[in-house]
Order: sequence, then structure tokens, then C-alpha cells
Amino acid sequence: MRPKELLKEIKNYFFICVGLAIFSFGWTAFLIPSEITGGGISGIAAILYFATGTIPVGISTFVFNIILVAIAWKVLGRKFCINTIICTVILSVFMTLGQYLFPEPLVANDPFMCAMIGAALSGVGVGLALTYGGNTGGTDIIVLMVSKYRNISYGRVTLYLNIFIVLSSYFIVQSLDRLVYSTVVLFVYIFISDIVIDGYKQTFQFMVFSSKNKEIAEKINTDLHRGATFLKGSGSFNKQETNVLLIIAHRTDKMNIIRIIKEVDSSAFISISKVQSVFGKNFERIR
Repeated sequence: MRPKELLKEIKNYFFICVGLAIFSFGWTAFLIPSEITGGGISGIAAILYFATGTIPVGISTFVFNIILVAIAWKVLGRKFCINTIICTVILSVFMTLGQYLFPEPLVANDPFMCAMIGAALSGVGVGLALTYGGNTGGTDIIVLMVSKYRNISYGRVTLYLNIFIVLSSYFIVQSLDRLVYSTVVLFVYIFISDIVIDGYKQTFQFMVFSSKNKEIAEKINTDLHRGATFLKGSGSFNKQETNVLLIIAHRTDKMNIIRIIKEVDSSAFISISKVQSVFGKNFERIR
């Protein structure tokens, strides 16, 4: 790895660590001490902690994610899984440390404020981590595996899974108030992370004009396991024919695609637009 690439990776992982630290702070300083949960693997780990009172959230988050990564290794690819393992280790350390430092909620006797602040912080944290190429693993792994073999909406499956996790917490905590607060956490988290990462279920369309479009497409195929389409184009000024690269991708792949294009051809002309609806394989289904 060249020095410039190494510095970029260090920068990316620095901000991933910051994002995961903020995410963990929201959970361990506000949500978990108040017996409030949310979605994802962190939500499942919190429910397990509420049920047992002994298993730290950081440990169970690590174990659940490692199991999912082992199952998904061949399906989602080596690079994605290695990145997930690194982020999982970082997240587990922050979660374990945070639970030790904050045995009581920072806003005592006000679970609603704990729900709001904890959800907002976790949304900002996960948004920051995703922006710089990180992830929190968990239910994203399940959804990506399902969407690889089924024509099913990424956002819809994610939402259904998270709602199921939140509703399950009632059988452990047995408090309607806490269930309402946990539901608030889920939707505030979605709203805040939506702002940070340009849309919770957002899909993007890339139009790439480059003399190295074939190399860009191959790298996207290899690194992200995503497809791309070549369109025939002709310049109105120079009258030369060219290949235009068209890519449709979920928001989780946005920053990785931009990074790949920049690595292959830093002078490429790129048009990126938000797409209202995408119907077809791995996206929405026409109803």
C-alpha cells in the first residue's frame, strides 16, 4: 500500500472509530441504563442483557456479529466481511467500556429524554461510520444476504426486522412505557441517520464519464459485488464515441463507489442523483 493510500485508510478508520464511539455512547450512557432498546444486533444484545443482567452488551454484540460474518463470508465477499469484523471489534470494545463507565443513565429519572438523546447520538454515530466506509454489521448482513437471492426491498426488510426486535423487548422488560420509548428510539434513529447518510432507504444513480470505465466497472464488480451498465454515448463537441457507465446502488455503497472511481480515474466526470424509486432485482418490486 502506497503512503497516500495508507493515510487515506488511517483517516477513514479514524472517523469510523469516532462514529462507533458516538454510537456506543448513545447506547451505554442513555439507552441501556434506562432499559430502553432499539433495532439491530445492539438491540438484541441489549434485550439479552436485560434478561440475564450479566452478559455485557459488547460481548454479545461481538459474538452475534462474528456468527453472522461466518455465515455470510462466501455470500458477501471477503472484503466486506473483514471490514465488518474490524468494525465489530471496535464497537464491542466501546460498548464494553461504555457499560462499565455508565452504570446509570446520564439523564436520571427522565427515560424519554434518554430515549431521544440516545437515539440521536446513535444515529449520528452510525451515519458517520457508514459515510467513511464502516458498518455495524448486524441486521445489515442478514438483509444483504436475503436481497442477494430474493427480489426484496432492502429498506423494508430492515424496518420489519428492527420493529420485530423492538416489540420483542416487551416480553423481557414488561413495561409498556419502555416499549413506547424503544419505538421512539427506532424512528428517531432512522430520522437522524437519514440526515447524516443522505437517506435511510435512499438509492443513487451514478453516471460516470471516463476513459477508464471498464476498469472502474471491474473494480466495482470485484470489490462490491455490484453490477454496472455501459451505455453508448457521443460527445457533441469532440464528436467522439465513448462508453458511459451507469450504476444504481444503495446508500451503503455510495461512498465506496465514489472512492473506487477516484482511485481508478481521479479526473473522471461523475453525475450522482437521488432516485425516487428503483424497481427490479435487489430493489423494489412493482406492486
